[in-house]
Amino acid sequence: MIPAKLKSGDGVRIITPARSLAMPWLNEELQKIAIKRLEELGLKVSFSEHVNEIDEFNSSTIKKRVDDLHEAFKDKSIKLIITVIGGFNSNQLLRYLDYDLIKNNPKILCGYSDITALANAIYAKTGLVTYSGLHFFSFGEKRGFDYSLDYFKKCLFSDESFEVLPSKEWSDDLWANDQENREFMKNDGFWIINEGEASGKIIGGNLCTLQLLHGTEYIPNIKGSILFLEDDYEAHVATIDRDIQSIIHQPEFKKVQGIVIGRFQKATKMTKELLTKIIKTKKELNHLPVIANVDFGHTNPMITFPIGGTAKLLAKNKKAKLEIVKH
Repeated sequence: MIPAKLKSGDGVRIITPARSLAMPWLNEELQKIAIKRLEELGLKVSFSEHVNEIDEFNSSTIKKRVDDLHEAFKDKSIKLIITVIGGFNSNQLLRYLDYDLIKNNPKILCGYSDITALANAIYAKTGLVTYSGLHFFSFGEKRGFDYSLDYFKKCLFSDESFEVLPSKEWSDDLWANDQENREFMKNDGFWIINEGEASGKIIGGNLCTLQLLHGTEYIPNIKGSILFLEDDYEAHVATIDRDIQSIIHQPEFKKVQGIVIGRFQKATKMTKELLTKIIKTKKELNHLPVIANVDFGHTNPMITFPIGGTAKLLAKNKKAKLEIVKH
């Protein structure tokens, strides 16, 4: 079930299923830039009732976060629900959500990082395609945002399939703290770990967050999928290795079609050589096409992609082509 694409005049609701909007680095200037960018897309911006509430966990109560999410789905004027930022606790909401309400009011839900738990659970429980992509926070980025905005529009404003091309440069700095002094590095392009060809539904997002759903009713069936996986600075080579191993142990993994891995932050100390060693030591991956260093995850810029949509992956003769077909 693919929600309607966005058009000028549609409403967007900003919600906080994890961290609050009251985080100090979500400053007023950043918020003004984000609102202006969304309005330039023709969208009418509104905020959920409890976005500025904040507790010891930089969040608010489960009930308030659930109420805000339900209200956004109920509101007929809202066509896009976008999260302020990630965090650590959106999985707290899963048992309290009205999945029938969500299924009967299909609309775009977009966010990444910790939102992986929420987005995959909603897809698993309702069949509604959700989106791993920009936060409200992301729209406040002054520099290096054009690529991210382009793929946001390709995915959410159009039905046409699109090819994912590598960005020319990328950044891994804490840009919200200093928007003027940033370091951008040349992009090496896709890393081809295993060659091959695949097509399938897209499942995934943040790797360690996806792990929280294993063994629960909230994990999508990965049969016939291309897994899109990434992790942030809190991960390192050994934890990434074991988390990939954990996915291999899932009952339907033998029917996974391919793996696409997002760009790692520098703090993980992951390199192409180390990732290749991780992949090549797992015999279950020998027959799967695997590419990495794709523009999604916790670096900038990033693509937006559909959880539950479909992709095609071709990695042959040291060249890779990634296409988002149905979104």
